[in-house]
Amino acid sequence: MRKLLPTLAALTLGALSFLPAFAAPAADKDLAAAIASPARTPAFITRDSARHPAEELAFFGLSPSLSVVEIWPGGGYWTEILGPYLKDHGHYTVALSAPGDAEEDAVVAKWRERIAAQRERIGSVKETFAGPGHFDIAPAGSADLVLTFRNLHNWMDGGYAEKMLEAAFRALKPGGVLGMEAHRGRTDKPQDPKAKDGYVREDYAIALARKAGFELAGKSEINANPRDTKDWVDGVWTLPPTLSQKDKDRARYVAIGEADNFVLNFVKPKH
Repeated sequence: MRKLLPTLAALTLGALSFLPAFAAPAADKDLAAAIASPARTPAFITRDSARHPAEELAFFGLSPSLSVVEIWPGGGYWTEILGPYLKDHGHYTVALSAPGDAEEDAVVAKWRERIAAQRERIGSVKETFAGPGHFDIAPAGSADLVLTFRNLHNWMDGGYAEKMLEAAFRALKPGGVLGMEAHRGRTDKPQDPKAKDGYVREDYAIALARKAGFELAGKSEINANPRDTKDWVDGVWTLPPTLSQKDKDRARYVAIGEADNFVLNFVKPKH
């Protein structure tokens, strides 16, 4: 699934369990300002209560001077936050889906249109590609932080999840972080290698990342949703924001909210 601001001071140890690879400020005013900007797309702002952008980016160790790569930005939810935040002191690269698929090409075109309309606020964004035949998302050893939000199931469906994670590993500096968010699958049945329902078992995702060379540094439950039973007629897309069933049982699905998501912090070893 391509998918009101709580303050960073409101974080509790119950919400997060991690050993941060980067020491994030206790209260990042610049990040709060980027999230609070009225220039952001209104539909994105309404999702902040489900996506917890400030808490999640702090968990990944974001700071203004980092070199950050975001893989597959979708419509630009995170671009509208990361661009302004990194504009003055950091470097921001977006690895767009590789050209050739009509649906994904349309997503990329929409992303470019949206970002162009906010160019002064967002600043310079370097574009690369990620996908079949395009796994050089950034120069080797150049990134402090690689981010992917709710994309793992797509890579599994395409049969190149391992290559994408290897690409992230290659792009990172030793000690760099891979921040991953994905729809959490049930543990009472085997993982579908294609993740056709959009859900990925957390242990399966961890095993994939470890195979690529990463070490797990921490987990966060900030985007957990126990109301998500993960047995929907159209998989994760039954729930918001997609609501694939349209008006059928709409109120029920809206009340459940966005999917149960795990958030993981992986580190590229320094040795």
